[in-house]
Amino acid sequence: MLRGLSADDERFKTVGFRAGLNLLVARKTTASTSTDSRNGSGKSSMIELLHFLLGARFDNKHLLAHQELRRTVFSLRMDWPGLEQELRVSRSGGDAKYVTLRPALTGREAQQGLFGEPGGTDGTGSGEKIPLAEWQTLIERDLFGLTGDHPGVSGRAMLSFLLRRIGSHGFNEAVRSFARQPEASATANLAHLLGLDSALAARYQEITAKKATRDQLKKAVDDPFWGKVIGRTADLRGEIAVRKAKITELQQEIAAFRVVPQYEQLKERADELTRRIQELNTQDVIDRRNLEHLEKAVAEAVDPEVRYLQQAYEELGLTLPDQALRRFDEVRAFHAAVVRNRQSYLGAEIETARHGIAARRAERARLDTELSAVLKELSEGGALDRLTALQKLLAQEESKLGALQHRLDVAQAVEASSREIEATRITLIRELDTDLRERQHQISQATVLFHELASRLYGSDRPAYLSVEAGRNSLKITPKISSDVSHGINKMAIFCFDLATSVIAHRGGRGPDFLVHDSHIFDGVDDRQLTRALEVAVDITRAEHIQYIVTINEDDLAKARHLGFGAEPYVIDPVLTDAYDEGGLFGFRFEA
Repeated sequence: MLRGLSADDERFKTVGFRAGLNLLVARKTTASTSTDSRNGSGKSSMIELLHFLLGARFDNKHLLAHQELRRTVFSLRMDWPGLEQELRVSRSGGDAKYVTLRPALTGREAQQGLFGEPGGTDGTGSGEKIPLAEWQTLIERDLFGLTGDHPGVSGRAMLSFLLRRIGSHGFNEAVRSFARQPEASATANLAHLLGLDSALAARYQEITAKKATRDQLKKAVDDPFWGKVIGRTADLRGEIAVRKAKITELQQEIAAFRVVPQYEQLKERADELTRRIQELNTQDVIDRRNLEHLEKAVAEAVDPEVRYLQQAYEELGLTLPDQALRRFDEVRAFHAAVVRNRQSYLGAEIETARHGIAARRAERARLDTELSAVLKELSEGGALDRLTALQKLLAQEESKLGALQHRLDVAQAVEASSREIEATRITLIRELDTDLRERQHQISQATVLFHELASRLYGSDRPAYLSVEAGRNSLKITPKISSDVSHGINKMAIFCFDLATSVIAHRGGRGPDFLVHDSHIFDGVDDRQLTRALEVAVDITRAEHIQYIVTINEDDLAKARHLGFGAEPYVIDPVLTDAYDEGGLFGFRFEA
């Protein structure tokens, strides 16, 4: 139970708590001006302080980040499981990452293996200063029975149901402790408090996360630009097939590769042989052309014919003298000699050309044989740098294949995730349905208690029950009180739900023995239901040995008194007022 709330600032009004019902009253004074209101008395601030001392996160928007409060050390006295004396928890906004515990807890826990080393002392020798995370771990284990891994469930989340905050819109819905809280997250924590399988309920959060990721990826695939980055499954499979074939070819080439010594010399010799063969071919073309011309010239080289001159002269009746005939014979003999000499020269040239062609044919055959041998040796192997280049190319291709495979995995995940998510959802719903049937006794216990509490407020004729089922997107826990849509009845449904949840959790050792509500729990509530709610709180806290702390405006309490509720035994000190100077919880006014 909570025992007291205090601060090292003497202006702060220390709040003392006790077992059972605790009413922290806010009174409107006659000295209040029209701009004053009970909202400045500090009722909601008390709940913020309780959260702060019970491990809530701290930032620059927090109430205690105000310069007037930042250096103030606030303390909470409370009972602690396994501790005979009261535990005193202290923390300030100026050093919000740590809390001080008196007496020390983590020294004992370190011996049990919960923490690595005991926390540092606070300088008094009677306490220790520990990190906020360790304090949160202690709260989870000792107040909520959480040990080991408990995904989707936290002590802080459950405290937000047991100490609802108006600043977080905690009174809008029974199954949400703050506005826009994911239902899957909220009901997983409620499942633990009610004794259901919180691990199953928390798996809805995994499905929600996968669906959110899938939706983002789907948007990327559908986007004209990002779609090219990811790609379509069919296209990627085709690219992967081509890439794998190329990799296989490279692997085979590397496996068969033989490093040839003096590879570069062989390559140069092959180039030299090729050039020589090309030169021989060129020379053959030239000689064959010359040979053709020479053979034609030989065919045209004939003896000159001069006998026709004598016949021509005779037909003209002229007779050539012997001296002229002798002269013609000499000319003919000279020309015949010239023709013979030319034929002899051309014959020699023809023979030389034919010999050259034959010699080159033999040389070309020899060179071809040598070139074939060199090329065969080169084709069967290569230089070391060629092998290195092949291996580098293989690595590049394998890297590209890996990137394509990753893109294919993403594309397949996008295309198949919807079916997989739905299949996972169906499996989870089936498992949760089975588990809920097995835990029907636990559900019935909570439902009956909720019904009894609601019946005390509205009578047994009005249907009131808890609905617990495996929904599509979360475990569905719905408190129902049959009525027309009424703001006041909604608040009383939250009252009955929280009271039933805290009782069930405390009975099972899964929750602390206190419940705290802000006065907003009574907004819009009929006077009769308000009175009955206070009476119910008295009875249930006494029967279950728990504590219910609620802040309340004095005029609302007056209505309950008028209907017969004896409030005096339950009103705790101090009575807060909206007096400008000293009436509020902090004892002074500041701009929040």
